[in-house]
Amino acid sequence: MKRLCYPILLLLLVGCSHHRHDDKMIFRYNESAGIASLDPAFAKDQSTIWPCRQLYNGLIQLDSALQVQPCIAKRWEVSADGLTYTFTLRDDIRFHRNALFGPDSTRRVVAEDFAYSFHRITDPTVLSPGAWIFANMAGCEALDDTTFRVRLKQPFAPFLSQLGMVYCSVVPREVVEHYGKDFRKHPCGTGPFRFQYWKEGVKLVMRRNPDYFERDEEGTPLPYLDAVATTFIVERQTVFLEFVKGNLDFMNSLDASYKDEILTLDGQLKPKYADRIDMASTPYLNTEYLGFLMEAGEEASPLKDRRVRQAINCGFDRRKMMKYLRNNVGMPGVGGFVPMGLPGSDTGGAYGYEYDPERCRRLLAEAGYPDGKGLPRLKLSTTSNYLDLCKYLQQQLGLAGIDVQVDVNPPAALREQIAQGKSSWFRGSWVADYPDAENYLSLFYSPNRAPAGPNYTRFVSKEYDKLYERSRVETDPEARTALYRQLDSLVMQEAPVLVLYYDQVLHFTHKNVSGLGTNAMNSLDLRRVRINKR
Repeated sequence: MKRLCYPILLLLLVGCSHHRHDDKMIFRYNESAGIASLDPAFAKDQSTIWPCRQLYNGLIQLDSALQVQPCIAKRWEVSADGLTYTFTLRDDIRFHRNALFGPDSTRRVVAEDFAYSFHRITDPTVLSPGAWIFANMAGCEALDDTTFRVRLKQPFAPFLSQLGMVYCSVVPREVVEHYGKDFRKHPCGTGPFRFQYWKEGVKLVMRRNPDYFERDEEGTPLPYLDAVATTFIVERQTVFLEFVKGNLDFMNSLDASYKDEILTLDGQLKPKYADRIDMASTPYLNTEYLGFLMEAGEEASPLKDRRVRQAINCGFDRRKMMKYLRNNVGMPGVGGFVPMGLPGSDTGGAYGYEYDPERCRRLLAEAGYPDGKGLPRLKLSTTSNYLDLCKYLQQQLGLAGIDVQVDVNPPAALREQIAQGKSSWFRGSWVADYPDAENYLSLFYSPNRAPAGPNYTRFVSKEYDKLYERSRVETDPEARTALYRQLDSLVMQEAPVLVLYYDQVLHFTHKNVSGLGTNAMNSLDLRRVRINKR
């Protein structure tokens, strides 16, 4: 009777405004973009990755410095030719309790589970957006319960880091096959928290996993929290007010609706909040951009002309945008697509675009649109939280004769439009899946064209593909970096994207929250978080 009552009590606690309880620690955060799935096979954006990080584990994990560390695999060996990876698994990892496991309600993770999970991602009937990451995999197999082997077609230096992606999480065959597509709302993994309740668009609740295998330095089982509760309030101003009132423990990033209320003009926390709120900041492996559809769609679109795309790129001032609309949080996108902090990046403008109205006018004239005459209205699809940036761009491009219509969409609807190639000009962002420039450059490799992969612009270039394929097999770090620079330069020359800015992680928490770290991939790691009494 006690076990049956506890989940009901927990839901009542997380549903109250005053959610503290004498012996319970419940961490609350909001996800304005909503959550599409709790299946790691579909963890393609941050809103889905964050809860999946709490529910699942993979072979390896990345630490706060983005270095590869053991997880379910306690060690591994790599063959001399870089093609074979052999992992030795821990033998004490168990899946979350589930009636489908029989009388014990759980079972041990074995190597065959990883073979199933990896093959599932590549199964064309599953349609996982993560299938592209295994394109280089020649095969994988379980040698015994604790030995798992992966063979690659070609050497690939970032492969271990790549295995830290949520797509590579282990899932149990019997639960996945029982629920089929509904596994998205009946998740079962090995992570620090297990699924409890999800009413889509309202609330998600995850409870502490009592069988979790990791412990802290003193031997105390992780995680410390009893539960995680996620709400889905769309209005950012409302989210900010709920955070200030103490009904949310954590707030991520910055929004125009409250940026001037909480930050100074130079991006510091305002003194009036210093006694109640902590702010943590670090450079973010996230490039915010506008993408142009390069194939299909409207064949007569002027955006198919490189000169028009280049004119748009140099037709607005990113530096002023950052100062007045972002309080200088982040760096203006005057360089390449690869963000600062990764080998091969160019954030200083060697081959990017600075504000140059004269060049903008010249390019338009060369394309047959002098001062914008004859250029049809261009529709830019975005979401409400980027409306201020897009209106700024609309105003600045208007001075050059480029008429922009800003089309505001719900986040989920925009994601679907982009994946299906139904938006000719769209707002996008790319957060690193793994810390290597190749991850960013994969967005322009033609075999990765969406919806099968992350090439949302449908960019196609034989020259680019050749260079990209060379970079993937190059084992010398300096030579790879040189190839990365060539690739990034080629992208910026062809301009399938317009880089807005390179983002910065901002985490806001109340003073009673401790143990929430930050890293350049903006991961949400709740294993060591504690909430103290106010």
